[in-house]
Amino acid sequence: MPASDQREEERAFDRRVTQAAVRLSLLALLVFWCLRILAPFLNPIIGGVVIAIAVKTPYTKLTGALGGRPKLAAVLLVVVALLLLIVPTLALGASLVDSTDGLSTDLIHDQIEIPAPPDFVADWPIVGERLHALWLGASQNLETALVKLAPYMKDLGVWLVSSVGDLGIGLGLFIVAIVIAGAILPNGERAARLTDRAAYLVAGPRGPKLAALAASSVQSVTRGVLGVAAIQSLLAGLGMLLVGVPAAGLWTLLILILAVMQLPSTLVLIPVIVYVFYTSSTVVAVVFAIWSILVGLSDNVLKPLLMGRGSSVPMLVLFMGSLGGFIAGGILGLFVGAVILSLGYTVFMAWVDESELDDGDDPAAATEP
Repeated sequence: MPASDQREEERAFDRRVTQAAVRLSLLALLVFWCLRILAPFLNPIIGGVVIAIAVKTPYTKLTGALGGRPKLAAVLLVVVALLLLIVPTLALGASLVDSTDGLSTDLIHDQIEIPAPPDFVADWPIVGERLHALWLGASQNLETALVKLAPYMKDLGVWLVSSVGDLGIGLGLFIVAIVIAGAILPNGERAARLTDRAAYLVAGPRGPKLAALAASSVQSVTRGVLGVAAIQSLLAGLGMLLVGVPAAGLWTLLILILAVMQLPSTLVLIPVIVYVFYTSSTVVAVVFAIWSILVGLSDNVLKPLLMGRGSSVPMLVLFMGSLGGFIAGGILGLFVGAVILSLGYTVFMAWVDESELDDGDDPAAATEP
């Protein structure tokens, strides 16, 4: 090859490399600015996509029942979802207000009676003696005990106010996510086609199968893990409401959070059972204890029923996803985090073991052990 032709070819190659670098830089800059603009809405957008995928089946059935009117079906689902979110939240707020008013009234009129602690409390390791002494002092003179705890209660009050603010923000993001899901549902087929095309560009011929597997994984976790958590917390809250446990809505919320994180609801129910035994009749306390035990064990029955169609995602993945999501994104992140990390785990395992995608046409089969 003549030297002039070689130099011309090198210059052409340099121009192509420069043009490619400029294009990639502009594309990266565009993606960066898009992500920066969408950053405040990223959590509710992801939450809306997750909700839309989770309710796809009932949405399709409702659309058929309404004579093929997808927008009306989406509006009805959004209204129902908002009611399911807002009504319990208002009940929780009313319960907390009533409990706070009652507590402050009892404190003013010195009507709070704290029973003496059992002797075995002093035998608890590390904190037993101090807890027994504090409990005994409160049972003898509550006002003096509160004076000793005043510095700690100030910090607790600041934390509670901050937590209530975070809870309000999380509720607002949840509402936005539900509205976004309602906007996605009528355009589900178009969104599915775009997802398949994007997956094909990223993963080649396996892309559409991976996209189907991802949708199946999202439905599995939302119906299984989140569904079980919602049912379990609802049953526990109903029992506490019937026996008159103060701030029953707050304990119900804590049980919901624990259930999503795959932690036993008995962490909340056992102290509540002890409280009911102290404050209610023996019959009421025994019935509530039996009910609480059944609620605590209900996930052993509900999970096989609801997750039989879903994925076998390890508990550690669900725990890390929900806890990390809660730390990063509050209440909305608690639910979205578990779904997203489970999705990543499922898709990664399928990608590593390609045979999982070749076992059958049903993408859900790829998640079975």
